[in-house]
Amino acid sequence: MLNLTTIAVEPLVALIAGILILIQPRLLNYIVAVYLIIVGVLGLTRHM
Repeated sequence: MLNLTTIAVEPLVALIAGILILIQPRLLNYIVAVYLIIVGVLGLTRHM
Protein backbone atom coordinates (compact mmCIF):
# COMPACT_ATOMS: atom_id res chain seq x y z
CA MET A 1 0.00 0.00 0.00
CA LEU A 2 1.31 3.42 -0.94
CA ASN A 3 1.90 5.87 1.82
CA LEU A 4 0.53 9.35 1.04
CA THR A 5 3.55 10.99 2.63
CA THR A 6 5.80 9.37 0.01
CA ILE A 7 3.71 10.57 -2.93
CA ALA A 8 4.37 14.11 -4.11
CA VAL A 9 1.02 15.78 -4.69
CA GLU A 10 2.12 18.46 -7.18
CA PRO A 11 3.68 16.11 -9.75
CA LEU A 12 0.68 13.79 -9.54
CA VAL A 13 -1.72 16.68 -10.12
CA ALA A 14 0.42 17.95 -13.01
CA LEU A 15 0.42 14.50 -14.59
CA ILE A 16 -3.36 14.13 -14.30
CA ALA A 17 -3.92 17.67 -15.59
CA GLY A 18 -1.67 16.98 -18.56
CA ILE A 19 -3.53 13.83 -19.48
CA LEU A 20 -6.90 15.57 -19.16
CA ILE A 21 -5.74 18.48 -21.33
CA LEU A 22 -4.71 16.00 -24.05
CA ILE A 23 -8.33 14.84 -24.23
CA GLN A 24 -9.30 18.32 -25.53
CA PRO A 25 -6.55 18.88 -28.08
CA ARG A 26 -5.47 22.30 -29.30
CA LEU A 27 -1.94 23.49 -30.00
CA LEU A 28 -1.55 25.41 -26.75
CA ASN A 29 -3.18 22.57 -24.86
CA TYR A 30 -0.62 20.14 -26.30
CA ILE A 31 2.25 22.35 -25.21
CA VAL A 32 0.87 22.75 -21.70
CA ALA A 33 0.00 19.05 -21.49
CA VAL A 34 3.48 17.93 -22.49
CA TYR A 35 5.01 20.29 -19.94
CA LEU A 36 2.72 19.06 -17.18
CA ILE A 37 3.33 15.40 -18.01
CA ILE A 38 7.11 15.91 -17.99
CA VAL A 39 6.99 17.76 -14.67
CA GLY A 40 4.72 15.05 -13.24
CA VAL A 41 6.85 12.13 -14.37
CA LEU A 42 10.10 13.74 -13.21
CA GLY A 43 8.57 14.65 -9.88
CA LEU A 44 7.23 11.15 -9.32
CA THR A 45 10.51 9.47 -10.26
CA ARG A 46 12.41 11.65 -7.77
CA HIS A 47 10.19 10.43 -4.92
CA MET A 48 10.26 6.72 -5.72
